[in-house]
Amino acid sequence: MQQPVSTVIFDLGAVLIDWNPRYLYRKIFDDEAKVDHFLREICPPEWNKTLDAGRPFAQAVADQSVKFPEFRDEIEAYHTRWLEMIGGPIAGTVTILEELDDKRVPLYALTNWSAESFPLVRHDPTYAFLDRFRHIVVSGEIMLIKPDPEIYRHTLEKTGEKAENCLFIDDSKANCDGAQAMGIQSHHFTSPEKLADDLKRRGLIG
Repeated sequence: MQQPVSTVIFDLGAVLIDWNPRYLYRKIFDDEAKVDHFLREICPPEWNKTLDAGRPFAQAVADQSVKFPEFRDEIEAYHTRWLEMIGGPIAGTVTILEELDDKRVPLYALTNWSAESFPLVRHDPTYAFLDRFRHIVVSGEIMLIKPDPEIYRHTLEKTGEKAENCLFIDDSKANCDGAQAMGIQSHHFTSPEKLADDLKRRGLIG
């Protein structure tokens, strides 16, 4: 039998906020193959994770520019033009968040995000829905990254709730598995519609 949920914890990127470095690099490179190469070999996801874990942009960009001097300007753009990677709010999920908040469900966020770039959206009125969270755990601020068990433990301490009474929503299966290993219920996010269906089954929204 499914444990009742009293608290919901959202991931942000690709769940509530549309972040994709392709939005920027499709402007910089003239074909998709070049974009693929850059984001696979020059500034790959593993490199971006070091930013989410607290590595300063200046250091990460400088080190990568030494490795790939022919891409120095394009690597620098990862920092200076970072906002161009943001596609805006994911409207369907924002609506769900608002409905949960209107029903007074305690809401928290747990995101893998650089401490340097997160304020660029946190203080933008476009993302005022972030104010609905009681607390936002940002990986780069605490030098921990999903799916490290410690970041879930830290988040649970912020909620003051038992793990089994929390539902964690993330677009990464690995991050959902990490939450479940800590006893937290999870929803692997693929669309607002499927999330809404799950929350309705749980009796959290109408």
